[in-house]
Amino acid sequence: MLPCQLVSAAIRCFFIYLFKSRFKNGYAYVWSFGIWYMWGLVNFILRNNKILLLVNYIRSIRKHGFKKTYRDFRSIILARKTYIKNHISLSRRERASQESMVFHKNYKISLIVSLFNAPENYLKDMIESVEKQTYSNYELVMVDGSDKNHSYVRQICRNYIKNNARIKYIKVSKNTGVSERLNKAIESASGAYIGLLHQSDILHHGALYEVMRVISFERADFIYTDEAYFKNNYILSLRHHKPDYAIDTLCSHNYISHLTVFSRKIMEKAGVFRSEYDGSQDYDLILRYTDIAGKICHIPKLLYFKRDDKKIISSNINRILDNISTTERVLTDYLIKREKPARVERKIELPGYFRVVYDLKETPKVSIIIPNKDSSSLLRKCISSIINKTTYRNYEIIIVENNSKEEAVFAFYEELKRYKNIRVVYWKKLGFNFSEISNFGVENSTGEQLLFLNNDITIISPGWIEEMLMYSQRSDVGAVGAKLYYPNGSIQHAGVILGIGKIASHIYQSVQHHAVGYMGKLQIVQNLSVVTAACMMVKKYIFDEVGPFAPEFPNSFNDVDLCLKIRKAGYLIVWTPYAEAYHLESRTRGYNIGSKKRLMLAQDVKLFRKRWYKELAAGDTYYNVNFSLEKSDYSYR
Repeated sequence: MLPCQLVSAAIRCFFIYLFKSRFKNGYAYVWSFGIWYMWGLVNFILRNNKILLLVNYIRSIRKHGFKKTYRDFRSIILARKTYIKNHISLSRRERASQESMVFHKNYKISLIVSLFNAPENYLKDMIESVEKQTYSNYELVMVDGSDKNHSYVRQICRNYIKNNARIKYIKVSKNTGVSERLNKAIESASGAYIGLLHQSDILHHGALYEVMRVISFERADFIYTDEAYFKNNYILSLRHHKPDYAIDTLCSHNYISHLTVFSRKIMEKAGVFRSEYDGSQDYDLILRYTDIAGKICHIPKLLYFKRDDKKIISSNINRILDNISTTERVLTDYLIKREKPARVERKIELPGYFRVVYDLKETPKVSIIIPNKDSSSLLRKCISSIINKTTYRNYEIIIVENNSKEEAVFAFYEELKRYKNIRVVYWKKLGFNFSEISNFGVENSTGEQLLFLNNDITIISPGWIEEMLMYSQRSDVGAVGAKLYYPNGSIQHAGVILGIGKIASHIYQSVQHHAVGYMGKLQIVQNLSVVTAACMMVKKYIFDEVGPFAPEFPNSFNDVDLCLKIRKAGYLIVWTPYAEAYHLESRTRGYNIGSKKRLMLAQDVKLFRKRWYKELAAGDTYYNVNFSLEKSDYSYR
């Protein structure tokens, strides 16, 4: 019996008791049945969205007048239609093309949803977005843990089931948590692939078609897409264009999120949702599944739309804080189980973002290699900052002297002789070739870790070496870059993006140091394709393995070339904002502004394009194709 029927029965009994002494001829039963049907009418209105809308419309007219009510309701309806047309639906031609597509294997995709007190219009939007998918071999499995005050959820789901056999609905008598509900949905799911969908969110009508394409053509077993946030007035508030799979970015925050689809084989191997991580169950699942997936595919299209409802967020603020704590625990446990002991710190200024501080397994010798020509004041400032700031002790400094003429430089070299861990080696060839000079420094080094440093760098962070070494010590990491600032405090280096400016360019150059950046990019550790050699750490054996700096690039792109060789060998590049320094940038050799230097730059560009044309054509794996290549601030195309 439905809750509303139980209440009605109780009311009926009450009125029978109340009136039986006064209405012995049976009028008590007339009263009770009247109350019964009146209650049923109220519940029917509450369950029926169109009638409820009409009731709200009438109430609004009484309160605000006809004209204002009409304008408000019309704007909401038009905004919804425009939103669906521009962002979610397909043209007739696109729909026909996708619906007629025949894949060599039509795997069933089971979309699983945990329902709990879902608002009526949100629930209907979600279900209808699934029903309009152009890929038809799907099923929608909903497990409902709603309380008695939200019995309409069951009625809505049953109404859709009547007309669509691909929808399954399960009501659980006891609310045991979101993970248990999702696991219940998995038990009832029959698809070879499983997708995660939230009760308030919406799928693009071609979402499952796009997922099936990468399953079919890329043999992907873990797939995720870009997503967007929209407000209740159906206006987009944020477009989240994501990078391809990047484990260090993922450890900083759950950027993968939705839409996520994975194969049943991965699930059977890694296990289902774990209730001890309720609230961050998706993040726990993503970390475990991506760790063992054979082929992870990212679809750089907005195929998933999250509802940005401030009322829901504000009403669940305590739950959100608990979820952040759970996420911290998820990440800590994940790292420990993979023998990567670390301390996880939440970023207070960025809720949902984290900093991972790895334990240093060893303290290997770090060889800091600094090319120098003249510029005694710059070099003195650089060396002094290293000596006075650095907390790491096992390091040596190799200064590669390149035909200086200033007497002050050689006088400074004499001063440095009192330091046992500082040596000056002399490069005899004439002219400037950063690659050859740096390679010469490596030949004269004795460290297991190489730290290339420009002479116009001034260290800020006392633990800068530890911050870089904690990543460079990992076997999967090939190079680590730092966050560099101009003297005025604006950003000089926050990573390099391949393809910007037709070759490669620094991201967020000249942005203020306190800026957060798109999706926290300026404040979190992340994987990138390239970092600058103005301050870059590389393991010695990897440097030897992939080959040294290419002498063919004497001035420009030598670090880009090295990073791409490291990436091609299968290693990761990491950028950390926690190793900070000032960089005057090219003060020793000047900027490429003269005609001769412009010619040299043009030669470097030509050679680089020839050597890395495939990588340039493919685009930067950590920079979404929806971002502009004309600007360097994550602007949309």
